[in-house]
Amino acid sequence: MTADTGGTMQSQGTSFNFSYEGDSSAPSSSMSIDKLFPALLECFGIILCGYIAGRANIITSTQAKGLGNFVSKFALPALLFKNMVLLDFGNVIWPFLWSILLAKVSVFVIVCVLTFIVASPDSRFSKAGLYSIFATQSNDFALGYPIVEALYQNTYPEYLQYIYLVAPVSLMLLNPIGFAFCEIQKWKNQGNHQQSKLRIMGLVVLQVLKNPIVFMVVIGLIAHFVLHQTIPAFMTEFVDGLANSFGGAALFYLGLSMVGQLGKLTRSTVVTLILLITAKLLLMPLICKDMVDLLDNSNTSALNHSSLSNYAFLYGVFPTAPSVAIYAVYYNTELEVVTSGMVISTFLSAPIMYVSAWLLTIPWMDPQVLMNSLQNVSFNISIVSLVALVWTIGVMFLSKKFNRLPHMFTVNLFVAQCLTCIGMIAWNFVVKGDNFIGQVLTFTLLCTSLYSTYVWPGLIALSLVLLKRFEDLKVSPGVFVIAGWGIPAFVTALLLISGEKMSDTIDSLFFYGNLQRICTTVVVALSILLGGGSLVCLSRGSWAQNDQIQEGNSAEDLMTEVEPESQSLFEPAVTHPGGLNRACLICDCAPPQPMPDMIISTNMNNTPTALAGQCENGCESTDCLLVQVEELQQVADRQVARHLILCLLLTVSLLANLSSCLWLLFNRVPGRLYLELEFFCAVANYGQGFLSFALFGLDKHLIILPFKKRLYRLWYGKKQEEQMDLPEDIRMTCTQFTKYHKDQCCHDIVKKRRCGKRTMVDCFLGCELVEWLQQVGLAQDVGEAVLYGTRLQQGGVLQHIKQEYDFQDSRLYYRFIS
Repeated sequence: MTADTGGTMQSQGTSFNFSYEGDSSAPSSSMSIDKLFPALLECFGIILCGYIAGRANIITSTQAKGLGNFVSKFALPALLFKNMVLLDFGNVIWPFLWSILLAKVSVFVIVCVLTFIVASPDSRFSKAGLYSIFATQSNDFALGYPIVEALYQNTYPEYLQYIYLVAPVSLMLLNPIGFAFCEIQKWKNQGNHQQSKLRIMGLVVLQVLKNPIVFMVVIGLIAHFVLHQTIPAFMTEFVDGLANSFGGAALFYLGLSMVGQLGKLTRSTVVTLILLITAKLLLMPLICKDMVDLLDNSNTSALNHSSLSNYAFLYGVFPTAPSVAIYAVYYNTELEVVTSGMVISTFLSAPIMYVSAWLLTIPWMDPQVLMNSLQNVSFNISIVSLVALVWTIGVMFLSKKFNRLPHMFTVNLFVAQCLTCIGMIAWNFVVKGDNFIGQVLTFTLLCTSLYSTYVWPGLIALSLVLLKRFEDLKVSPGVFVIAGWGIPAFVTALLLISGEKMSDTIDSLFFYGNLQRICTTVVVALSILLGGGSLVCLSRGSWAQNDQIQEGNSAEDLMTEVEPESQSLFEPAVTHPGGLNRACLICDCAPPQPMPDMIISTNMNNTPTALAGQCENGCESTDCLLVQVEELQQVADRQVARHLILCLLLTVSLLANLSSCLWLLFNRVPGRLYLELEFFCAVANYGQGFLSFALFGLDKHLIILPFKKRLYRLWYGKKQEEQMDLPEDIRMTCTQFTKYHKDQCCHDIVKKRRCGKRTMVDCFLGCELVEWLQQVGLAQDVGEAVLYGTRLQQGGVLQHIKQEYDFQDSRLYYRFIS
């Protein structure tokens, strides 16, 4: 095999070409990958810092809006102006630019048409416009440019300027069409149709021109010709200062904008997210690459043409820009879909970009090296994924969720993923030997468990549909378990009995040739149909209301189970014959918490103190029912949103596996793009443990809260013993609340709740206080409300009924300290 013929991978006598076409004397690499990992670490590290700052309430959502305005209205316009002035149009390969634009237009039209077909008439136009913008507007400058710079700065530096050309033209061409659809929807919703269509078009044009990004691009193009590609010296430092501030600020704001977005994911948005993410991360890069292959015929260098084609694929993988969420807020349309999709696409794009870029650095690929590289990638990912899965399975058992639905099926999926990793690790050693029995046994374990990971996402989605409609499966869970393991075992047995082992491959996915490809295609397709159909059913119902009803009634259900007497949950406390109110004052049994003098003096004038011995005489139950309610909610939480996200992501990976199988079945020469898809499938198949760990491995009540509590005690425990004085901001907050707002708050949200057979307690939910603080204007958003409640807890104004948790925006019970 020579460099002229290119690298091939043999499969049943078919030659698969994966190399660059052209002269073998070309440079050994079309781009440098040495700086790619540092660039990814820089980008996602800053994003993580922003997320932590938002999650920890260091920067609230209201404050984050100010940073977002700076980025979008000052830093980015300055960056675009600078590069429009300095841009060298002589080095632009215009067919490549038209190819990218046509690819974006194609994806825009596809998404728009599908939305018109599927969406309901009352929101059809706004969804079509917003979803099309979501699928075509990429995060080119904040996340894309640093990665392109790391890859192509030393080999093709002219590639960097295409980002500054493609993004503004897309903003001026495609976004106005989407805005027009949104304005038409507003016009239709008004009913009286006061505005004419001409006025609507005028509003769209005006909105586009008022956009600082578009405005500065136009000004920059004019200045490019007027100033002869030179920024005046007196403006240089000013423009550079604003432009250079964009990178870090934009990435930090992206992390801030991700806080709490997955929590907005509703059940009705799952199918929409699958389609949008598939269009953005799979359809867009493929069409970009194909368009360049079709239209860029003027390029004399085959190597440069191939490099442009691969660059187009990489460009298509860039995730959605955060500005789309701003459009969703402005038009009050599909905010949950856009924000959740933005977060998911951002984190899914990172491994796709890294793997694709790593593969594109190899100009000529020996088939044996390719197969060994694929095997090594699968082996290394399996080791790390196995550790994550063992942790996740342990968390599921320790949290006692493994025997409840749908977690019972999720544990089966985790076990299948775990066995898949074990099988791949064993396969790495067995396949290179001559032990036939060892190969058969290892293949049986690997193939059965891998097919099981294909089947379980569809079964889990089906179980969620049944739980939604009937509050019970109406089918024995054993049927699901038998299907989840029986179907894969049957298919594996069919391969072992009827299949013909391929001696020239070490790839476990195609060890039995075309028969295994056909079996994989059937299993994956059926799972996609089952999961997709189930997700469609889920999208037609309103799960949010059902969940709120279930959560709201959980406490009452528990009271009914423990106390069968026909008594109301909220009722006046029973009066003791001696005249004492038999209220369960849990914390009065222990020594009272010290309070600041200013707060104590305020309480003496407004609230009577508890009588000594009151709790001791009134509490007759050893276990507080409210604490049992909290524990039951923690265990009974079905975590439907997490399950749907898991099914969503696994369905995307199944689509990639289906594409890989169909590609080989219908293309005798799959080419280099198939290799990228095959590596992506390997990462998706053996790296599922990362998704499972991210969604279920960090249990809030089992790991995060106890760890946070211990860390807080280690850090602040000794300081609190040595110094009882509170910081001035906490003292003032507590004094203000106690003096001016506590009585009204008690009247609005505090209720008597039963905590024993004949005992009551005045308490409230943390989420109720958060909502109340926003209603009365003491907090502008949820983050500020949680921070306000935390200060009240630190100042001794309120506490958890069992003193186990810090203040949270959740259904935990708190009470004011008298």
